[in-house]
Amino acid sequence: MAHPTGPQPLYLDDASGRFRFLIRDRDAKFIATFDTIFTATDIRIIKTPVRAPRANAIAERFVGTLRRELLDRLLIINQWHAAAVLRQ
Repeated sequence: MAHPTGPQPLYLDDASGRFRFLIRDRDAKFIATFDTIFTATDIRIIKTPVRAPRANAIAERFVGTLRRELLDRLLIINQWHAAAVLRQ
């Protein structure tokens, strides 16, 4: 993932109806503007507890499994292709 303060656009128009929460850690790279973008689309920000490295362990393991078993073996060409592959 690119740095959240970078100039890349965030496409949340389609996602705002499907997602209700964003779970993130308390890293300093997530500035207030990052949270403002999500809260503007009615996505609630939930921060992991302070000094709790295992708080997001299940999600990290799931993402790692997806990368090793699926995404590292396929060439994903765009967002729609990635969504189709993940659905299967």
